[in-house]
Amino acid sequence: MTSPLFPIARPRRLRRTAALRALVRESTVRMEDLIYPIFVEEGLEAPAPVESMPGVSRIPEQQLSRHIKAIADAGVRAVMMFGVSRHKDATGSDSFSPDGLMARMIRTAKDAAPELVVMSDNCFCEYTDHGHCGVIHDGHVHNDMTLENLARQAVVAARAGADVVAPSGMMDGQISAIRAALDQAGYDQTPIMAYSTKFASAFYGPFREAAGSSLKGDRKAYQMDPLNGREALRESLADEAEGADFLMVKPGLPYLDVLARVRAASNLPLAVYQVSGEYAMIKFAAQAGALDEKLVVRETLGAFKRAGADLILTYFAMDIAREGF
Repeated sequence: MTSPLFPIARPRRLRRTAALRALVRESTVRMEDLIYPIFVEEGLEAPAPVESMPGVSRIPEQQLSRHIKAIADAGVRAVMMFGVSRHKDATGSDSFSPDGLMARMIRTAKDAAPELVVMSDNCFCEYTDHGHCGVIHDGHVHNDMTLENLARQAVVAARAGADVVAPSGMMDGQISAIRAALDQAGYDQTPIMAYSTKFASAFYGPFREAAGSSLKGDRKAYQMDPLNGREALRESLADEAEGADFLMVKPGLPYLDVLARVRAASNLPLAVYQVSGEYAMIKFAAQAGALDEKLVVRETLGAFKRAGADLILTYFAMDIAREGF
């Protein structure tokens, strides 16, 4: 059946030329919308390619300044920093040491490119010898013990110069604990980007290689069940109530419905993380000649914007900065 308005209404009129299509485009992706996740490893002599993430390497700490300058010069506006520690212990104490890897890499990044927005991923999985996101007590991650350490870690990150702290451990009350600690330490202007809706996803596999995670088991007791949508909204709204300045949904493509629901319920800036598995699928499919990488990246990032994301964490950020879509 044709539309009752046809032939008066012809939507194709606005698709006739590239200029018209651009004029009426509803969603756009800009460099200002992108956050580039990077991995920094101490004691590394040369960049170490991550085999499961073509084009991504661990950056040697001693070369970080040069890499940060190149990232900023390419046009990337923000980075999310992950440390790959060689000083792991049961509590991840290196991450809340003023001289630990996390603090050092933040200071280096800010010194190298003061205009770059430096975000600190605040968790413990890269710094613990068991690979979990907090303190193990009686065989389980103890929520409240972990909160104490998260608060210390966030203050160390802010003191080192982080523009944004981003707790990703999915502990109950983590935003409230971090906000209180930052305010008490005099960092009331440091914003918190909450990994507010983070699922226990199968799409994180390549990240664990990149971050050198030694996890045995899984994180299902604190990350979210991938089949839960209402609970996802509850988590994000709880973080907003506790003082989060940004919310985040992670992963991206499998959770566009969640992203749209969080957008409808909150007016906070909303981020989405196109995680390592999503990146790897596109890269390997493109290498196999199964799809056009640039067009698929453009389409997927457009889907995030259409669903309501303001910001996108993506490993494609440098590719886009160099080559466009």
